[in-house]
Parts: sequence; structure tokens; C-alpha cells
Amino acid sequence: MNSMRYIIILVLLISGQPIIAQNTIGLSGIANYDKSQYHGNGQTWDIDMDQNGIMYFANNDGLISFNGSTWNIFQVPNKTRVRSVKVGDHGRIYVGAQDEFGYFKADDKGELQYTSLKPKIPADKRQFADVWNIVQHHSDMFFRTPNKLFKLDNKGKIDVFFAKIEWKALGSSGKNLYAEDHATGLYRFENNSWQPFCTAITDKKLVISAFLDEQNDTLLVATIKDGLFKIYHNQLYPVTTAADHIFRGTHIYCGLKLSDHQYAIGTFSNGCYIIDLPSGKVTQQFSRDEGMQNNNVLRIFADGHTNLWMTLENGIDKLQYDAPVKYIVPDRRNVVGSYTAAIFQHQMYIGTTDGLYSTPLDGATDYSLTKGKFTRIPNTAGQIWNLSIYGDHLLMGHQDGTFEILNNKAVPLLKDVGSWIYQPIGQRLIIGNYIGLAAIEADGNTLKVQHHIDGLYESLRFLAPDGKGNLWSSHPYRGIYHLVFVADSLQFKVFGQKEGLPTDNNNFVFTLQQEMVAATTNGIYEYNRKTNRFQPSAKWAPIFKDMVIKYLREDNNGNVWFVSDKKVGLADITTQKITWFPELTGQIISGFEFIYPYNDENIFMAGDKGIIHLNYKKYAEQHGGPTILFGRIMAGDKKMDSVLYGGYDNGKAQQEISLPNAYRNFRFEFSSPAFAQNSNIHYSYQLRGYDKEVSDWADKTEKEYTNLPFGHYTFMVIARDNLGKASTAASYSFYIEPAWYQTWLAWTMYILLFILLIYFVYVKQQKRLALQQEKHQKEQEQLIIKHQLELERNEMQLIRLRNENLQADVQHKNKELATAAMNIVQKGKVLSDIKEAFLESIKKLADPTPMPKFRKVMKLFEEAENNEDDWAHFSQHFDQVHNNYLLTLKKKFPELTTTDLKLCAYLRINLTTKEIAQTMGISVRGVETSRYRLRKKLDIPGETNLYDFLMEVAYSEQ
Repeated sequence: MNSMRYIIILVLLISGQPIIAQNTIGLSGIANYDKSQYHGNGQTWDIDMDQNGIMYFANNDGLISFNGSTWNIFQVPNKTRVRSVKVGDHGRIYVGAQDEFGYFKADDKGELQYTSLKPKIPADKRQFADVWNIVQHHSDMFFRTPNKLFKLDNKGKIDVFFAKIEWKALGSSGKNLYAEDHATGLYRFENNSWQPFCTAITDKKLVISAFLDEQNDTLLVATIKDGLFKIYHNQLYPVTTAADHIFRGTHIYCGLKLSDHQYAIGTFSNGCYIIDLPSGKVTQQFSRDEGMQNNNVLRIFADGHTNLWMTLENGIDKLQYDAPVKYIVPDRRNVVGSYTAAIFQHQMYIGTTDGLYSTPLDGATDYSLTKGKFTRIPNTAGQIWNLSIYGDHLLMGHQDGTFEILNNKAVPLLKDVGSWIYQPIGQRLIIGNYIGLAAIEADGNTLKVQHHIDGLYESLRFLAPDGKGNLWSSHPYRGIYHLVFVADSLQFKVFGQKEGLPTDNNNFVFTLQQEMVAATTNGIYEYNRKTNRFQPSAKWAPIFKDMVIKYLREDNNGNVWFVSDKKVGLADITTQKITWFPELTGQIISGFEFIYPYNDENIFMAGDKGIIHLNYKKYAEQHGGPTILFGRIMAGDKKMDSVLYGGYDNGKAQQEISLPNAYRNFRFEFSSPAFAQNSNIHYSYQLRGYDKEVSDWADKTEKEYTNLPFGHYTFMVIARDNLGKASTAASYSFYIEPAWYQTWLAWTMYILLFILLIYFVYVKQQKRLALQQEKHQKEQEQLIIKHQLELERNEMQLIRLRNENLQADVQHKNKELATAAMNIVQKGKVLSDIKEAFLESIKKLADPTPMPKFRKVMKLFEEAENNEDDWAHFSQHFDQVHNNYLLTLKKKFPELTTTDLKLCAYLRINLTTKEIAQTMGISVRGVETSRYRLRKKLDIPGETNLYDFLMEVAYSEQ
């Protein structure tokens, strides 16, 4: 049986060793991460990924994590090189370093904290060197050092297995756990012990570098210097591959099973190979020539998103080996811009700035997976502008003219004038070239060329038929031409801003759904035949709105590929939605945009570094929707230097946390670990309790808030890819406590103080009101007093005036009384004079006869002199003027005689002594005597004036 196997192998070797197969023509994108990005040492040894998509790398400077946007590094306590990493159960990330191993795990704040497992090792077995790899087998974790294997069970117990000489390898085939001892061969772990599995390994001095697969008791391994082997029943069987001579000349450092037939092999000096088994073909090779940072691959890891992560001697690379976007570079030694492409008669043609290249297609539906080599078509050196299929003819628009490609040769049809574009109109193929238009007519298999159609001499790079036999053209700086063919010449009309276009410049004509449209700086316009003007397209405006459109191309499904502002998009006519391709932004050649949608698996686009190939079918299938993770959440007063959440899942549901009031500023970091489409992810967020609306979609992966007031908040963020698929929302809730002056107790105090303040203000106001009232009252009283004084003053004035009037009246009356008295005196004098004159006359009469009559007359004189009626009238009038002065005086002094009363009256009206003497008919001496007698009667002291006494007696009586 064994001899038969060797015979089969010998036959294979004799009949023809597989040669290294050609790489696929499509180059996968490679993302390079150097140490300036991940902030670690250049040398990275191992990789793994947790259930959330966070990548972990074992680096000389520590454990490095990457969540899709942020790199973080963590050191082990002894700050030695981390050689290995493995994500285990219960959120543990196991690491192996120099003389140290343990695990990182997220604490309650989501920050990774390290726990050393070295104390669990028996004390006499704790010395060891580097831990080169870590493998999980069932619920146990195994750690390999050169002289010891450590097994950590799920109860935390560590068992130690010593090597005979050195443990060279440790790995899992997916079914069993294996370890290689340099002295005794390969072991398999069974029944909690290591059982010999293959001693032939030692016999052939092989060192295993990777355990690739195990099927039907056959183990597939990769060895460091001798290629691939299968192990079956302690026998080694070489696996022949097209790269064996390379594998034997370098070191296979790692390997990985990608699918049932594909394996990735990492070498130390030749990069990474993708091997197909059992054929042994090398389907792809990746090295510095394909964009890797270097060819020394230390570890390979597949993340489940069609990415191969490779840790290198210096750096980390991410290879999108099965990505839907690839680059087809016809000549990898001379990477130049590729402007056009065509699929014709099972050949792929690519036109570049340095000629036309072709390669046969091998049957792969995704043409980027074609394994072949491009050859350059002779005599095509120079700029290729266009490739068009016209019936059974492939035409090439070249800077030197129009050529037909026949049997991989370029046959000139129109020379010495560069050709831009070809469009069939009727029975002719119209050529837009550097100086206007030319035409081609088919005569059987022969093509006849009309070198120039007279009527227009202008470079015409854009031609668009309108489905009605008319042809339109455009010039970026001249406008849009309506071309009308008349016999062998043409007539034209130019349309610009005056004819309805938004501007005279940057208008480009294309054909969509058999109608000519104009791509402008303000959306898509269409021609209105009735008005002979351009107007915004009612059909296309709902999709493209007012975008700046540079290029349009309809595919076989009626959907429209377009370029706007260096971005590539696909407009779905059915849903009227646009799918953007962010990974292509800025990659397509600007100003010479070209998209060739051959079918759903093969979309070709002009690129600066080769033709861009998009498998849209795969693109849509691979996008299962993004996920969203929080990175660090920072908070603080000013610097935001406190970590609330470290970005690592601790397996606990997030509860609302309470923060002191000083934490007013926050920064939220978030990312989507969908590594196949990082550039396609956009985020929308909202801080509930603060933001009124969710934010617009943006590619920013952090958000800051400052000076948040106290209250309850929930920050929510959603990720969405370019196909419109959104993640579930990630949320983080927190509560900012009020400051001491914002608490309920403080508010209660404020209310009480406010009440007291109101009371104090009320009391003060009452006091102030009382004072004001008192003041007002005093003012009123003063006003009243003033008013009363004014009244009294007025009254006194009135009294004074009245008194003055009365006094004047009294004086007047007194004068009248004095006058009356004087009249009486004068009357008495006159009567006395008459009497004396009459007596004198009588004395002179001698006749006594009339004497009796004279006696009667004398009696009348005497009666007249002694008539008391004058006094009665005088005293009555005097009492009226002086308030019964005489009656009062008589009443008080009854002993006063009439003569006394007359003297008092005359004194009262201020008659002089002489006047009194005349009035009373006595002498002045008699008046003095009467005055003396009166003072006696009235008992007036000598020092008292008689007049004053008489006045005082009168007033006191009143």
C-alpha cells in the first residue's frame, strides 16, 4: 500500500510537476498599516479577533487593538514582547509574552485590565521563555514555550507538560490539538495527555509551521523548509504544489485554510501564496509587487469579511483577497492610466496611455479572476481614447486616428487625426475626432471611411443620438450642438444658457432610454422640441436633482451609472435610489470618465493605475449590514480626561451611570468593524435629552459635547453602509448630577429663602409703607397745619381787615360821635350866644311890656340848653358803636352819674380836655376836677391811665 502511494507520487513527478499558475488579472486591494499608525513596534507576531469584530495583535511593544478606526496598545506588567494572542471565552484576550502569560478582560468601565496567570503555575515550574503561540481546545487554553506547554482548564488550574528537547509547534486542525517535540515527533492531545501521533516527523527532521486541515484521519500540515505534507497513520505524504521550489528555498512561517480547496501560505521572504488543493496550483501570490509592505509574513488571519490580515516583519497588511473591487493592470512593470476597455470575442481589451493590451478570458464569470497575462497589441503605442464594437468589428480610438483590431493587430482606418468616440446613426458609424466628424460605412466585411464631414471644425468628444435619427454633440466650453446631416455635409445649431441650459460651459450629452439628455452643473436637462429649448428633465430630476453630473452610462438593466464630483454612483430606475461607491471616490480618471457596465459581475471604469473592476453582484451580496461599537467615552470638566467606557465589551448590559456635576464635557468615539467596507460607513447620532433631532449621516467617528446641563442623557449612534443597510443602534446612558446649588435640598432652601425674602420684602415694604403713610400723614398734617395756619392767617387777615374796617368804622363813628358832641356843644354855644344876645337886647328895651313873652323865650332857651334828649340820642348811638360800653360801665359802676358817664364817653372817643370842656359846658379846670372825681369813684391807682382802665373794663366785661 505504501509502495503504491510512492509510485503514484513518482508518476506525478515524472508526468509533469505543476508550474506556478498565473495570478488572476485582478489585483486585490491591500491596506498597509505601519507603526506610525498603530503606535507600536514594527514587528507584529500574531492576530485574533473577538466576537465584536475588534482585532488584536501581538506586538513587540504590547497588545494592540483595532476597532476599525482607533488603535490602542496595552503593555503586560513586565513590559516584554508580546508574542501571541488568542481570544478566549468569557471576554478574555489571552496573551503570551517573555516569561509571562495571562489575559486582558474588560472591567466594569469597559477598559482592558490585565490578569497574570503565572501565580497559578506551580512554584517550581514558573520559569520559562517566550510564549510563542496560544491555542484553544474545547474549553482549555494551551500556551507553548520552547520547553513547556501549559494547559489552563476552565477551573483555573494549570498543568505543565515538559518537552524532551523543545516544543516546536502547537496548533489545532479544527478537530484535534497537536504539538511537535523536536526530539520525539508529533503528539496529539487525548484523554488529558499527549499521545504520540507521528514519529516520522523527527525522522525526516521536519518542523511544522501550520496545521492546515484534517479530513478522514488525514492531517494536512505545512513545514518550515519542506513544503506541505499529509500525515496518515504515522506516514508522511508530500503534497505537491506549483510553489514547492519556492517553499523549499524559503521559510513557510504560517498557513491558514480559507475554503474547502484554498489555503493561504505565508512565507518569510516571498509574501503570501493562495494554493488550490488538490490541484496544487498557485491561484494568487501577494508580495511587495502587489502592494505589501514587505514579504516577511509572520501570521495570517481571515476575519470573515473576505480579508486576510497579515502580520509582517515590519507592519500589518490587510489583503482584500475576495473583494468585489479590484484593479486590472495590463503591465505591472509600467503602471499607467487606463481609459477604456472592451470585451470582444472572448478577449479583454484595455486601452491605456501607452497602448492597447489584451488577454484571453478563461471562462470565469468574474473576469477579474481570469488567470492570464496581457500582451500589448503592436503599433498601438500612445493614448487610447476609445474601444467600440461595431458589428463584428472592434474599433480603437487612438491619438493617431481610428484603427480596427484584427487578429491582435491594429489596422488603420483613419490616420493622422485623433479619434474620440463612435456612434451609429442610420447606416453609418459617426466618428467624433479632433477636428469634427468623420464616418464609417460597412460594405460587407469592409469598412469605408469618409475622412471629414464638412460643416463643423471642432473637437467633438461627446456624441449622443436621440433615437429619432438626430445626433447631438457637446463641447465643454462651446455648448451643445444639434447636428443635421445634409448629403455629405452637416448643419448645426449651438445651444447654451440663452437656450435654457444653466451655463454655457460643462454640458455633456449622453443617451438614456433612447433619448438625448444633457448632464449639466445643475442636474440633467432635456430638449423640448416644441419650444426649441432645454429644460430640467422631469423624468430624471427626482433621482439626480441638481447634482453636478460629468458622466452617464445606462446598463443592460436600465439602471444608470454616473459620475458626480469624482464620486461613482448607480441610480436604480425602479426604486429611484442612488447607491454610492465611496471606495471609488477620486479613483476614476477625472475629466475622462469612463464606465463600461458589461454585466452585473463586470463593471469596468477608467483609473489612474489600471482599469477598475467592480463585481456589483458580489458587492451587493457581501454587504450584510454594518455593526456599531463604542470606542472610548471620555468626560471631564475641561480636559475630558476621565474614561467612562474604555471601548471593550464586558458582557454586562450598560446601565445608566451617575456622574458628578463637574463632568460637563463629553467625547464619544465609535466605529464599525466592517473591515471590508470602512470607507463606506456613515454614522448618525443623537444625544437624547439635548439634541432635538438626529444628525445627518457623516463619516466622522467621534462626537463631542460641552457644557451639558445636569439631567438624564442617552447617546445613540447608528452605522449605515452605502447600500442603505443600517446597524442596530448602540446607546450609552448617563446622568449628570446637579450641582449642590441645583439639588432639591438647595431648591427647598431657595424656596424658603425666597419666601423669607418675600416676607422680608413684605415687612420692609409694610414698614416703608407705614413710614410713607406716616410721612404722608405728617405731610398731610403739616399741610393741614399750613392750611389751617393759612386759614388762620387769612382769617386773622380778614379779622385784621375786619378790625381795621371796624376800627375805621369806629373811628368814623367816633368822629361822628365827636362831631355830634361838637354839634351839641356848638348848638349850646349858639343858643348861649343867642340867649346872651337876647338878654342884651332885653336889657336895652325900656318897655317892660314884652317881658313876659321874653321870659317864655328865655325859658325855651333854658329848656333847649338843658334838653336831655340830645344826650339820650348820643348815649344810645355811642353804645351801638362801642358794644353797650356805657351800659356795661354803668352796670359795673352803678354810682356813676350822667356827668361821669359823659366824661367816660368823651374820654373813650379820645376827645381832648378842651373839647370835653366845651362839650360839657365847663371849664378845663372843671374837666380836670371831674376826671379826678371819676378816678376816685372807680378806685383807679395813680399809676394807671384812666383811658386804659376804662378800655380794659369794657373789654374784660366783654
